[in-house]
Amino acid sequence: MSLPSPAPLTTTDARRDERTDERTETGPPKAAHIVKTEPGESAAAKVVEARIYGYPVEALCGERFVPQQDPKRLPLCGVCKEIYDLYRSVSGGGLGETPGS
Repeated sequence: MSLPSPAPLTTTDARRDERTDERTETGPPKAAHIVKTEPGESAAAKVVEARIYGYPVEALCGERFVPQQDPKRLPLCGVCKEIYDLYRSVSGGGLGETPGS
């Protein structure tokens, strides 16, 4: 007696869903952003790693981008700066890294 073959583990749909939550900046950046980090995580190390491996990081303003340029050559994102300053005032200024102005 032969057993029926099992159904495939994965199926592919001919229609592809084009929606995505992850938007990344594709053109040249217009501003330098402050990267969102977890407590104890170094923003500089996170940016360097993302730049080397080419994966996106998220800024305080919500923008997702792949770091490609020297941020010192760009103006600082106003929204990121406002969020950073607000957080710094609430936390008593105890942040270890300071963004350029």
